[in-house]
Amino acid sequence: MKTTHVHLADIQGCSQLVVQATLGVTDLVQAMHQTILRQPLPLGKGSTQAPKGLHGVIYRVLAGTSGFVYDAVRGITKRVGSGIDTALTHLQPELIELESSRRRDALISVLNGVLGDHMKAHHNPLTIPMSLRHGDQVLELSRDSLAEAIAQPSGKVLLLLHGHCMNELQWCRHGHDHGEELAAANGFTPVYLRYNSGLHISENGRALADVLEQLVHEWPVPVQELCIVGYSMGGLVARSAFHYGAKARHGWLGRVNKLFFLGTPHHGSMLEQAGNLVDKALEISPYSHALSRLGKIRSAGTTDLRHGNLVQEDWSGRNRFAHFADQRAISQLPQGVKCYAIAAMISSKPSELRGKLVGDGLVPVKSALGQHRNSARALNIPPERQHVFYGMNHLGLLDSQAVYAQLQQWMTPPSVPRLALAP
Repeated sequence: MKTTHVHLADIQGCSQLVVQATLGVTDLVQAMHQTILRQPLPLGKGSTQAPKGLHGVIYRVLAGTSGFVYDAVRGITKRVGSGIDTALTHLQPELIELESSRRRDALISVLNGVLGDHMKAHHNPLTIPMSLRHGDQVLELSRDSLAEAIAQPSGKVLLLLHGHCMNELQWCRHGHDHGEELAAANGFTPVYLRYNSGLHISENGRALADVLEQLVHEWPVPVQELCIVGYSMGGLVARSAFHYGAKARHGWLGRVNKLFFLGTPHHGSMLEQAGNLVDKALEISPYSHALSRLGKIRSAGTTDLRHGNLVQEDWSGRNRFAHFADQRAISQLPQGVKCYAIAAMISSKPSELRGKLVGDGLVPVKSALGQHRNSARALNIPPERQHVFYGMNHLGLLDSQAVYAQLQQWMTPPSVPRLALAP
């Protein structure tokens, strides 16, 4: 079957986003126009009252005429969008006849990471549903389907969770895949999760807990052991799944032996923290206040990365774009599971200031290792289950042979020394 980079769903999904973006930009430009007409001071809040005198007369005339133009733009944009949706809906049955490509999947994954919650709310056809995959196949969670899809399923399952704005195909980088290599070396069957990383981490965690319960129940052979490797955001999704699995008293929890974190921002990522500061800076002046709307299109999953939110209570009832201190509920690592953490530092020496400040470029070393100045939030991963790699960035964790060797060392059960026979 021919592989294509563009599907009808792409046109329909992108047209929806373009229409919504046009409406959003129209609102933004109108807000800036209104602000300029009021002539507020450069700093401080703009006045909500219309100007008086001659300035007030000019303001009312311009505001009225410009309002008519902006309303006309909105009306035309909505009609065009509705027409595109109607036309493409008739072609919808053809969508299932087309395969995807890695490049297309990567672009859609980025789109979901940035706008995934918005896309799901508006039923965009490019929204990624959660699924488990093996050998580039989507796994149907029934015993017969799993037995047909997996030639020789092992009683040991290795689950791999990708990072933000990514998908399971990107575990393979420069010809190396930690999951495939670890599974082959240790007798596991690798299973990969694909999820919409733009949703709240707690939403993905709750869904993953349910998926794993069904997977263990339907696996063709009894599941003896389940190991999980979480890269970046994937590690947070795994921790969230443990929380919701425990609340639901799921059976899969008892199968998990080891949990590996690769560059996981347990206590937040610098990129989202910087984005929040930009939001705050743009709100200082009424002239730039409207521009702060641009920063606030980023997804719920993205804003969860500011502090490392895991559960619904971490964000529910709060303005996720507001600048506030870490207010997460205390959440420790799952009991009875051996947890391991790998961090990276872009500097080649641990003493370099740059490396201490930026870690692997996205995640600080202390965050990746679960360390925190508040002892109640520290994850207390034993030193022998931590490792820091120097001269490596965030993506480098995926294809490093040194990282693979460390994972393999941790996965290999310790050899039991033979007892000496008595004379």
